[in-house]
Amino acid sequence: METRVAVISLIVTQPEAVEELNAILHIYSSYIIGRMGLPYRQKNVNIICVAVDAPQDIISAMSGKLGLLAGVNAKTAYSNVIAKE
Repeated sequence: METRVAVISLIVTQPEAVEELNAILHIYSSYIIGRMGLPYRQKNVNIICVAVDAPQDIISAMSGKLGLLAGVNAKTAYSNVIAKE
């Protein structure tokens, strides 16, 4: 199976979404390389960056679920780094 390195960028505008967002990230925790969160208090948003190494369909599913959350905007950037497991 091929895995790919990608970054999922999240902008969270509704604090109520954080609990469900964390639950989704927990489900996919085995694919997560690391994450960084920045609270931007002046604009009342949180900026989260999640680095993953997973099969293409897993990355798409995770990004899709995160993007469906109310108050969460998700965008994914894929690298050309593809490896066979």
